[in-house]
Amino acid sequence: EEKQRKDLFPVGRLDIDTEGLLLITNDGRKLALDQRLMNELLPDEVGSKVNACVEEVYRYWEQGKEKKLTQLLFSDLSTPKNDGSFSVYNDVRDKLIAKGIPKEEIAFIHEANTDVKKKELFAKVRNGSVRVLMGSTFKMGAGTNVQNLIIASHDLDCPWRPRDVGRILRTFK
Repeated sequence: EEKQRKDLFPVGRLDIDTEGLLLITNDGRKLALDQRLMNELLPDEVGSKVNACVEEVYRYWEQGKEKKLTQLLFSDLSTPKNDGSFSVYNDVRDKLIAKGIPKEEIAFIHEANTDVKKKELFAKVRNGSVRVLMGSTFKMGAGTNVQNLIIASHDLDCPWRPRDVGRILRTFK
């Protein structure tokens, strides 16, 4: 049994007893979301979670056009980037814009880096001028009171804590 373990995890590689399982789990979560999180040179898979989410967000956006209904998108495994490297946030936004959603109707919570900017952004979501708000569970969790026009909430990657799942369901009970 020990020889098999050494073959699987040669010296200088992962030690399964310490950090190995966490690294494997994190890499698996990234691959399940979009393989480009592991290697930007890999292709954009048509059937990826990201592309499925883009289709869902667009469908809800189209359905809620008249009433300016809003959506929340949660992703903890990526952040917006301005350096040209791959980001789930940028990829989703760019694809939604390409489908016809105006850029000003899509926002990242990361752009609201002060309390004043957060209040302004939340007001825009509540009045429907921002219809898609993207952020992490941490940045957009408790205290994000924008639910009056919400039609959908999307978790691109599953949060670790049970309390972070089902926010939209708890809102309407």
